[in-house]
Amino acid sequence: MELVKGPTYSHEEMLAHMVAEYEVILLRTCYMYLHDKALAEDATQETFLKAYKALDSFRGESSEKTWLMRIAMNTCRDMKRSTWFRYMDRSVEIERLPLPDKVPPFMEADDLTQAILKLPTKHKEVILLHFYQDMTMREIASVLDISASTVQKRVKAACSKLKKMLGKEDLYES
Repeated sequence: MELVKGPTYSHEEMLAHMVAEYEVILLRTCYMYLHDKALAEDATQETFLKAYKALDSFRGESSEKTWLMRIAMNTCRDMKRSTWFRYMDRSVEIERLPLPDKVPPFMEADDLTQAILKLPTKHKEVILLHFYQDMTMREIASVLDISASTVQKRVKAACSKLKKMLGKEDLYES
């Protein structure tokens, strides 16, 4: 979007636009990553705070969504690395988890979500961004600061693990 780079908009207007446009998808991604609603809300708020402070340095080389998603993923990683995070009960009731944007027709969304939560972090990240945020391989590569081919390999590996966990075939078609 042009709004972030637009010279006629104040920082407050740009932030208001980003919050209105991306708050729900960022909150949903943070929730799936952290498994806790309050932490996800904190991570989302922290993402917008960091974005607000960095508005002048946004070069527009990626979309607003990609830029914000990268900030959000890094914020979630930082939260997971903290010592107190390890001692929290992060169990989540499956009914409270958000549904992915794309669910293969033969899959049960709840089964898929439970399996995704069991994936290693590097696989969970690409699945969350691809299936839950409908991001392209190139956008995911930008968010995670890895190559698009690495993203594709991780998506395929994650889908292979999910197929094995769920006993399903054709979970992911390139």
